[in-house]
Amino acid sequence: MNLFDVYPLNDITITKGLGSYVWDDKGNQYLDMYGGHAVISIGHNHPHWVEKIREQLSKISFYSNSVKMPLQHELAEKLVAVSGKKDYQLFLCNSGAEANENALKLASFHNSRKKVVAFSKSFHGRTSLAVAATDNRSIVAPVNESTNIIFLPFNDEQALEEAFKNYGGEISSVIVEGIQGVGGIRVAEVSFLQKIRSLCDEYDSVFIADSVQCGYGRSGKFFSHDYAEVNADIYSMAKGMGNGFPVGGILISPKIKARHGMLGTTFGGNHLACAAAIAVLDVIEKDNLVEQARQRGTYLMNRLKSVNGLENVRGKGLMIGFDVSEQLKDLRKNLLYKHFIFTGEAKPNVVRLLPSLAITRKQVDEFIEVVQEEIEPLP
Repeated sequence: MNLFDVYPLNDITITKGLGSYVWDDKGNQYLDMYGGHAVISIGHNHPHWVEKIREQLSKISFYSNSVKMPLQHELAEKLVAVSGKKDYQLFLCNSGAEANENALKLASFHNSRKKVVAFSKSFHGRTSLAVAATDNRSIVAPVNESTNIIFLPFNDEQALEEAFKNYGGEISSVIVEGIQGVGGIRVAEVSFLQKIRSLCDEYDSVFIADSVQCGYGRSGKFFSHDYAEVNADIYSMAKGMGNGFPVGGILISPKIKARHGMLGTTFGGNHLACAAAIAVLDVIEKDNLVEQARQRGTYLMNRLKSVNGLENVRGKGLMIGFDVSEQLKDLRKNLLYKHFIFTGEAKPNVVRLLPSLAITRKQVDEFIEVVQEEIEPLP
């Protein structure tokens, strides 16, 4: 049986990881500046994370959500302590797409409306409603197409005001990434997020902060939307939440009331997922990784800005992108195959950096030195 061919694959087989390094089956060591799409938040195979999962596995790995699970409450309390989102409610699921799917559905239940405002170059997932709100027609199947999505230019406050003026009574929610990842590391402006908040308040629409990639401390705040000093009604989470263990969730404002049957999940919030997620928050809190991400990110961006040939260095914390010219179009490939460094990309010419929040200053310097070595011989 063949695997369904959906991704172009690097000819590399990773067999081991520790901290910010991974090793392949030939024994080559790689510096991981991408964290498997921003998933690795506290470092590969962190010993506390491994022990928490191992300890839980020795007890019970799964039972359905038909019984009480104290681990879910423990995770919720830990999220309050680390994120500061007091009085929010937690619904646990398995992935970022599922988190956004449930967020959009819950918003529609809340105000009985259908229309959703999304933005250019957005990416919210590949499931039905999440992909309909994603600005990439090539991954939207005909069955996913919807007349309920209003796409607007990102960071365009005037277009947002016009949309609410025309459709305000029909708009169920606005979904926005605090920093667009797949869209090329485009940062939402503070005034833009504040405008979303004020318009949602005025029209009784739901502000959904897609924090799947830009959340969990990566930006230097727990949620990147926090830079705007406003609270969203729903925060979607995944990726760094489990440090590689599949887990997702949404934080839900107290103004949105639950009733039985609105949402449901079989695997969401299972014992192992909760153990992994609790371990991640333990390490983030103990090692002050949110602040470290801010400091390391500032240092990394400043060093990148000093490298001749890199253009438009941008981002927040350890969610960083820069543009490369046609002359440097092979930079990412060369970093991987010549220097054993994983990075990410965004089309057409963006290199994305999403390393572990625990990356060291020495590892940042190691990366910069290799980038300089690769670029400086060019005329």
